[in-house]
Amino acid sequence: MNSNIWLITFADAISIATPLILASLGAMLTERSGVINLGVEGYLLMGAVTAFQLGMGFGNVWLSVFAPILVGVVMALVHGALVISLRANQIVSGLAMVIFGTGLSQFLGKSVEGERRPVSIEPIDFGRLSDIPFIGPVIFGHDPLTYFTWALTIVASLYLNRTRPGLVLRATGDAPATVDAQGVSVTAVRYIHTVVGGALMAFAGSWFMLARGTAWSQESTTNGIGWIALALVVFAAWRPLRAILGAVLFGFTLQVPFTLQAQQINVVAPEMVKMLPYLATLFVLVALSTPRARRLLGAPKMLGIPFVRDER
Repeated sequence: MNSNIWLITFADAISIATPLILASLGAMLTERSGVINLGVEGYLLMGAVTAFQLGMGFGNVWLSVFAPILVGVVMALVHGALVISLRANQIVSGLAMVIFGTGLSQFLGKSVEGERRPVSIEPIDFGRLSDIPFIGPVIFGHDPLTYFTWALTIVASLYLNRTRPGLVLRATGDAPATVDAQGVSVTAVRYIHTVVGGALMAFAGSWFMLARGTAWSQESTTNGIGWIALALVVFAAWRPLRAILGAVLFGFTLQVPFTLQAQQINVVAPEMVKMLPYLATLFVLVALSTPRARRLLGAPKMLGIPFVRDER
């Protein structure tokens, strides 16, 4: 077998892991506060189409990457208002965000359907480091936001486990009544982390569009990775550092079938790869279906349950 093609596969797995890490990190922070957000795919699509349109209009890659974060913030505020303030069903609201994001991104992207991306995020040139056998091509060939994502995940892990606000966040997901008794606003904690989570999801979509996309296509731009990111949260047991390993593993499973196909080894049908997002969705829904299942997986104890002070 050609070793070079497998090096490319490993490098691509790490590259695909970037939006998976960002999106799963956003969902993880949201869920740690006790709020379920199944709308990740909608956020990704809105982030992607916004980045594409901004790139077409202004030609500035950094504006195109970071401005879509505001779209994620707005969507997260809507979701937060529904499930935190109005106490709507969180799963229904999340699925509504998917429908909304899918429909609106299709409308906004209709005029540029099939157009090539106007700007792109370029990888860093590490010089001779890229020539190190195996490690060089796999590790030292990515764009700055990929390395930023790794650093952000480490910061998120330290935040959750080593800081007082992180302790409050974890307590909000497990025992919101106790947090409220300490004089901390459960509503504020949930809103803040829902908004931060939505921002990261939209950021993941803008990165994916400008780093890996070639042209805008509403049907194939994100390829359902939002659903895989949700499964990754469960796979990582709501721990940020585990999300890196899980994202690389998922990225590798997504790339291997194409590598085998390129070498004319027909082991996995392409249709099986397309099924992954939907299988991941079923996995998440089953995993979060009962309190006992959530407890066994290490999910926040009050995940998906609205907090009402008078009902403590």
